[in-house]
Amino acid sequence: MDVYLPIANLAVDGLVIVALGVATGILSGVFGVGGGFLTTPLLIFYGIPPTVAAASAATQVTGASVSGVFAHSRKNGVDYQIGGVIVAGGMVGALIGALLFNLLRAVGQIDVVINILYVLLLGTIGGLMGREALQELWPGRFGGGGADGGKRQTAKRRHHPMIAGLPYRWRFYRSGLYISPLGPLILGVVVGILTMLMGVGGGFIMVPAMLYILGMSARVVVGTSLFNILFITMLVTMVHAFTTRAVDIVLAGLLLLGSVTGAQLGTKIAGFAKPEHLRLVLAAIVLVIALQMAYGLGVRPAEVYTVVPL
Repeated sequence: MDVYLPIANLAVDGLVIVALGVATGILSGVFGVGGGFLTTPLLIFYGIPPTVAAASAATQVTGASVSGVFAHSRKNGVDYQIGGVIVAGGMVGALIGALLFNLLRAVGQIDVVINILYVLLLGTIGGLMGREALQELWPGRFGGGGADGGKRQTAKRRHHPMIAGLPYRWRFYRSGLYISPLGPLILGVVVGILTMLMGVGGGFIMVPAMLYILGMSARVVVGTSLFNILFITMLVTMVHAFTTRAVDIVLAGLLLLGSVTGAQLGTKIAGFAKPEHLRLVLAAIVLVIALQMAYGLGVRPAEVYTVVPL
């Protein structure tokens, strides 16, 4: 089923795009990540220009997050108080990211920067996620688990000493925290910048940061992450639409069609699947994509020069 994308200026198979949306929606429901960190590189592999892929993926992440937030909210798994602080930071970060996006596009380097950022972030996140999953599955071989390992895992849930030293503490009851709002605010700024530049929801950074830096309770991390992703990506989509004009509404609609369904499936999978196995599979997928993108940066393209119509 061929579908023409007006902003990307090419025809694609609509069923393939919908299938990508389903896959990223499942990731959203299982891990509390928006899925954009996989959607954008997969769209680039399929032939979508990186700028259009990044802007349109942010729109798709919004839809996946809406479905996931409702599912987790029914289980009281969303801390709206700390989520609001992170969203405020995300708004500031999105505006900063818009300035960087336009600057890099003006000098003709935005596509290269997007690819390099994905290689660095996916490689790092995939490696850390894979190592943690292996430590939990085979503690004797990879140096985790055991009686002491369990204590270490519990210790990780306490907020980072750097966060403890920040002033103006607030009490976040649902997360069980008494920390400064500056920590979540800064996290939101970073996620907003990444969302604007890369089309990611930021959950693959937000979830570990909530657990190991802010020290949030694990039962509210996934839902709160999706809540933040929802509002940050909504803002990023509007900023892209008015400034970069790179949002392809047809592409975003096809992705949304699959992601909303996939998010509901993901929440069901998360209820009975073993988390360590899921993390190991996700880590493998992330690392494969990072290696493929690194390879693409280093090889000579089939067409060295392209002509872009004005």
